[in-house]
Amino acid sequence: MLGGSRVASQPAWMNSLFIDTGSSSFTEFLGAHAPNLLPTRAQTLAAPVGEQIPHATTIVAATCEGGVVMAGDRRATSGNIISQRDIEKVFRTDDYSCMGIAGTASLGIEVARLYRVELEHYEKREGRSLSTEGKAHRLATMIRENLAMAMQGLAVVPLFAAYDPARDGGRIFSYDVGGGPYEQFGYHSIGSGSIFARGSLKKLYRENSSAQDAVLACLHALYDAADDDSATGGPDVTRRIWPVVSVITADGFRRLPDDEVAEFVESMLETRMAAPEGPTAPLR
Repeated sequence: MLGGSRVASQPAWMNSLFIDTGSSSFTEFLGAHAPNLLPTRAQTLAAPVGEQIPHATTIVAATCEGGVVMAGDRRATSGNIISQRDIEKVFRTDDYSCMGIAGTASLGIEVARLYRVELEHYEKREGRSLSTEGKAHRLATMIRENLAMAMQGLAVVPLFAAYDPARDGGRIFSYDVGGGPYEQFGYHSIGSGSIFARGSLKKLYRENSSAQDAVLACLHALYDAADDDSATGGPDVTRRIWPVVSVITADGFRRLPDDEVAEFVESMLETRMAAPEGPTAPLR
């Protein structure tokens, strides 16, 4: 009798939402139940506040033999002010993918966290992981929902990288504020220092290079970006703040520990002491 009264008093909306969400998308489920919790559906601002909020800057990615490398600098800026020196911009999204963020830092971090739950929710409901293209398009939908905020100066622009078992290799997808996605081949970069980082990768990237060589190429690219872009932070040797570096292969996602990144950075800096402009590409 007591158990029956509890079932009878349960709201009907709770039955419909929690027993059968009607979709494998956690974002759609949350939007139906508590849309105010979605960072991409916040109320449109009355006036632009772009420069008042910390922004994340440069992210680079490069494919390597059997996988992909992504690295991000650690600086966040508010206008001409360094608002944080050790922000993290590269996030694991599942066992075989990651994303880096540029643009409004707070929204970008929330989108990364929600996207990770989105992939977990799909996997638990469907009993399988999304394909690499499916993951890229799910993220595109989330970015597209932020378009109104982006028009107010609060844009979130990610870079997505994943190991694709169907191709036994790494893949990279970039986005604009309207969603995308756009597959990039070999290497890519986003953020305020992206033009300098991409120029560096253009001369240093080698197809099917080892993961170690791809990590060094990405670190050189971030160093070159920091050399020309004030919003990009180089490795901070005195504070021992290193770039965030992640490698994804058939073995899964791996974030390199700081001690390992420090060794790569020290090797790079030794090269820079002899050649401040960095290594050059052979003409043939």
